[in-house]
Amino acid sequence: MPADRNEQGTDKPAEPPPAQSVLVWDPLVRITHWSLVVTVLVAYFSPAGRSLVHETAGYAVAAIVVLRIVWGWIGAPYARFGQFVAGPSRVAAYALAMLRGREPRFLGHNPAGAVMIVMLLALLGAICVSGWLLTWQALRDHRELQEWHGRLSDGLMIAATLHITGVLYASLRHRENLPWSMITGRKRK
Repeated sequence: MPADRNEQGTDKPAEPPPAQSVLVWDPLVRITHWSLVVTVLVAYFSPAGRSLVHETAGYAVAAIVVLRIVWGWIGAPYARFGQFVAGPSRVAAYALAMLRGREPRFLGHNPAGAVMIVMLLALLGAICVSGWLLTWQALRDHRELQEWHGRLSDGLMIAATLHITGVLYASLRHRENLPWSMITGRKRK
């Protein structure tokens, strides 16, 4: 009795075609993203003040932020701010489409994600500057600066939670695993 044949007329079972994907997140974007996750968590959960771990993590965050900002101007196409940062009208239109459940899928960052990236980088920058100022002898015990550093850090955690929520929403809405794409760098076309 002859073996079952697939559509190609061979005896081998048909394999599904490989998923069409494209490299979106270059290695530097992925490395800076996950390095920020780790260093921010280390800084946030380590004791503040004159803690070597806290300060070292803070300086690492600052260096990563500077690197990411530079890469946002000269880096790979999807890493560039010019590719994804949108004006207020485009962000508003996207937000309205989201509320209606009709937002388009973007290969790179969507306008809401772009707002989040700018906000996260701005918060990280402000936290790093306030933390650095607290290392100065004259400002080390400045209570108001310490409070601002803490408030900004708490604001960052709120923003990061919103970021994660948005990533999960977009993953479900567009049926793609965005956290995995930030590991592999690839997204479906």
